[in-house]
Formats: sequence, C-alpha cells, structure tokens
Amino acid sequence: MPSDPRAVLTRPAPPPDLTVRYGDQPEQLVDLRRPVGDGPVRPLVAVLHGGFWRAGYDRTHTGPLAAALADLGWPVAQLEYRRTGQPDGGWPNTLSDVRAGVTALPGLAARALPGQVAEGPPVLLGHSAGGQLALHVAAHAPQAVAGVLALAPVADLVEAYRRDLDSGAVAALLGGGPTEHPQRYAAADPRSSVPLRTRTVILHGMQDRQVPIALSRSYAATARAAGAPVTLVELPECEHFGLIDPLSAVWPQVRAALQSLLEDQDSLTQGRPPGRTPEGR
Repeated sequence: MPSDPRAVLTRPAPPPDLTVRYGDQPEQLVDLRRPVGDGPVRPLVAVLHGGFWRAGYDRTHTGPLAAALADLGWPVAQLEYRRTGQPDGGWPNTLSDVRAGVTALPGLAARALPGQVAEGPPVLLGHSAGGQLALHVAAHAPQAVAGVLALAPVADLVEAYRRDLDSGAVAALLGGGPTEHPQRYAAADPRSSVPLRTRTVILHGMQDRQVPIALSRSYAATARAAGAPVTLVELPECEHFGLIDPLSAVWPQVRAALQSLLEDQDSLTQGRPPGRTPEGR
C-alpha cells in the first residue's frame, strides 16, 4: 500500500479517450474511457468524485481509479459538476447537475462509444461527497441508476454538519444548517431520502478521519429499517483514500463490490433474486 494515502490524488493517469458535454455550463462535462480487452459488453460505471463539493477538487483525481476500471473491461464515465466556490455552485445546482448528467449518460455513451456499453442506466460509483451525490440520484431518479457503490460516502448530512466536516463543507453546499434550511436537507440528505429500489453497496474504512464511519452506519440502519437493499462493508484497516487507489490493499474489495452489482443486474435480468456481498452486514 502506498505510504502516503493522499498520493492517489495527484498521481498521473492516462488521459480519457474523449470528453463530452451534458449541458451548456463550463463544468457540465464527462470524461469517457473505453473498456480494455475483448470481454463481454458491460454497463457504464459513472464515477462521481469527492472533495466535499468544493471547487478545489475536480474529476482528475479519480483518473487512476477510472483507468484501472477501464483496464478491467468496464466503460467508465467521470462526471463533473458545479461545486461550491464556483459561480452558481452549491445548492441547488451541484445536485441538479449530477442528476442531469447521470440521466444523460446512456445516450451520450451510446453515441460516443458505440458497441462498447451495455444498454441501460449506469452503475454509480461515488466517493466521499460523490457518494452522497450517488445516493441522492438513486433516491430522486431511480430509473436512471442500475446500482450504487458508495465509497466512504457523506451519507448523513445533518451529522456531517454537526461535526463540521471539512470546516463547514455541508453549510457551504446547502447555504446553512438544518434548522435554517430544513427543506434543503430533506432533499439532499441521503438519510432523509433512501433509494428504496436501487441495490447499494457501501464500503467504509474504520480508520477514516475525513468521513467517520458513523455516518455510513447511521445511513445503513435507516435504509435497512425502510427495507432498502443496502449492504455496508466495514474495512478495519482502511482510511479514506485507499478506496479510490488501485494500488491499495483494499482495492480487491472495491473490485469485488462492483462485480457484485453487475451480477445482481444479471440475476434480475434472468429472474433470480439478487445476492449480497459476502462481507456485508
């Protein structure tokens, strides 16, 4: 495992094969990567990057992750969106950008990567703040999502606000706290709008200091109580950044979780009930 977990944020990666737009705003972009090899045609994996929704982080830091997934035979889309600190970033445009981008992806990918992407909606892979965005899209546009792999997601915005994660990141996104903007929190907080139909796997490191695992635990408990198909996998030796690093010790578990979502889609297509990841709780 790399000695500096943050090294993945600046590690060079092969450039995407092409970049397309899903809207007219400068940040409404998607980088697309073709799957490597001659394997079966697979669903698109849409990567939603983290960075606490702030302008200082963009999709480029998920380049190593996206390139590794393409090398495994997945078509990959890295979706960009307006972020806090940018014109019109934050509420409501950060959320609406991601909903619009995910909804547009099947058509964009079919045109840009003909014959290389399976028909149907993408699987969303979201890390940190991107995990919150993935869960949000699955709750508000379930028809646009085949499954969610949430890596250390900010899955409880009220608790994230209370803990003041990243020095006010949630307040910057939503314009204040839950008592000031209860309707915004009701719409944006994954705990307030659990996706009831979308198969979801959460991986979260128990050594995570950026997004405490308690947020995923509280979300998973709420989701299970609602009957949602959610699995939480807790990783005892993992911190925050290893989940998006193909060189980390936990990368095989990320691969396995993504594969489990694909197998669930195959099972549903063939009329079988979906399974669970073996480590799930």
